[in-house]
Amino acid sequence: MAKPGHGWSRAAAAQGEAEEGEDPLDARIARTGCLEQHRELQECMAERRDWRRCQEQLRAFGACMARRQQRQ
Repeated sequence: MAKPGHGWSRAAAAQGEAEEGEDPLDARIARTGCLEQHRELQECMAERRDWRRCQEQLRAFGACMARRQQRQ
């Protein structure tokens, strides 16, 4: 199964703005420390195709990002 990602960032990569195989948004999220929560949300969305059925993953990602904001 293909890894879910962001269409606009893959397009940028195809234009040479990012290294091959690297999603710039994933790289930015990795620096926040919330990459695992983001990937779990992406996997849920790819599987269920309905954000309403991914509320647990959405809340976990949002909470992680909120904690990061509080630390700054």
